[in-house]
Amino acid sequence: MGSKKLQVWLPVLFAIVMIVGMLIGFQLKEKTMSPLFFKSSTRSSIQELTELIKNRYVDKVSEDSINGLVANELLKHLDPHSVYIPSSDLSAANEDIMGNFQGIGIEFRQMNDTVNVMSVISGGPAEKVGLMVGDQLIFVNDTINISGKKLDGNAIRKIFRGPADSKVKVKFLRAGKMQEAVITRGNIPVSSVDAAYMIAPKVGFIRLNKFAERTYEEFMTELEKLQAQKMENLILDLRGNTGGLMKEAVDMADEFLDDNKLIVYTEGENTPRTEFTAKRPGLFEKGKLVVLIDESSASASEILAGALQDWDRATIMGRRSFGKGLVQQQFQLSDGSAVRLTVARYFTPLGRNIQKSYAEGIDKYNDELLGRFHPTDSSAKKDSLARSVKKYKTPAGKMVFGGGGITPDTTVLFDSSLYTRAVLQVLMTSTLNDFAYYDFISNKAQYSAYKDAVKFNADFKVSDAQWKRFVQYASKEGLNFGAIDARSKAFILNRIKALIARQIWRANGYFVVANDADILVGKAVRLVQ
Repeated sequence: MGSKKLQVWLPVLFAIVMIVGMLIGFQLKEKTMSPLFFKSSTRSSIQELTELIKNRYVDKVSEDSINGLVANELLKHLDPHSVYIPSSDLSAANEDIMGNFQGIGIEFRQMNDTVNVMSVISGGPAEKVGLMVGDQLIFVNDTINISGKKLDGNAIRKIFRGPADSKVKVKFLRAGKMQEAVITRGNIPVSSVDAAYMIAPKVGFIRLNKFAERTYEEFMTELEKLQAQKMENLILDLRGNTGGLMKEAVDMADEFLDDNKLIVYTEGENTPRTEFTAKRPGLFEKGKLVVLIDESSASASEILAGALQDWDRATIMGRRSFGKGLVQQQFQLSDGSAVRLTVARYFTPLGRNIQKSYAEGIDKYNDELLGRFHPTDSSAKKDSLARSVKKYKTPAGKMVFGGGGITPDTTVLFDSSLYTRAVLQVLMTSTLNDFAYYDFISNKAQYSAYKDAVKFNADFKVSDAQWKRFVQYASKEGLNFGAIDARSKAFILNRIKALIARQIWRANGYFVVANDADILVGKAVRLVQ
């Protein structure tokens, strides 16, 4: 019974992790409002209460704590996505949406109390001084020992991040020998494109993880590369993409739509209707287009998918999207904190607002996601057939729905049968990641001989000897794979291969391999061929 529940809840847990802190299609401005807006000749009762607690309460309470408590309590009664950001968290909160951060340019994981370099960003500061995958970081600036102890990932991240052009000295082990390097921190781009490659003859595949400041620019670069490789049809994967800047989604939609078509419009009680339309000849206005979505595709992802669905430009495949039709704008507060306040709703070209109801509170709002996976919930099976919401017709006569997210044209439900006990066991631990990392380090020369991820995927096969080593490694972690069904074994073999590819070609390598075992991607390829 417990195993069945895990089979159903596992993808939901993944989705919720991604959705917490979701960046909702907001508009980020340097000066969002005149300082005069917040000036008042009188003090409110809230201000008086805050001062009273700060100055007279029996115990010490920090001003940030008071402000945060009051702000969050107020905002949660408005909608689920208006949020207060303390000044101490503002920089980190903006980093992802800005598409860069300042640091040394590595991905790391702590394994056996040692910080291991898992990936080195090409062209970044760490690569320039020769840091490599497999290096074990021991000391920072001579005095900070980061080896032999369990450290919080955020604490390690803070050590290596810092202003551009500042320096950090690291001592590391490589092949048992201690070495050192002085790294000059720089601006590290965070790519919005997880993968972009030719997945089949004349068929391109692009996967986006967010809509940040450079997403449209990155997307265009990859699209042009694929067209140079004779791409005629495209699969755009927005699964797990929780949104970001609305402008980036609008600019991307413009590349698919012609004739000044309406892409989206926004409107609120204090925000007049604003329309966003296609303004220029698009780079991909012809050719088959499939957009993949799931329950964690939200906000800007839904704007793009909704516009393409309304104009019959794309076939939407997958599972119903999250249902977030609210627009946030960020306002700076006088103490250095900020608030991302919902200022409008957005509407697709047909007038659909796909925001799901939050009338019953935030808990029910978040729990709605669970109902989509529950095996006894018949609504999941009916998702693509009938919805008790307003219906609209596209120019081609196709029925689409408002409220509660974007309903795919072709629904492919989550296959819980794939997540057997063996698969769940390995996914809920770091065993796969750790094994793939150690295997790569031990066979780096062999793997580096492959010129690209596509060639690696076509030619490399996890050997029986590697599988046996994995089974032995997993047994040390308390996992028994001595007897395993064929389907579960195939899943794990694909994941091992994908994780090895990730060590060399980062996310692009991972998805080139993982897509081979992805049922939805396979159906999308067959649709456009």
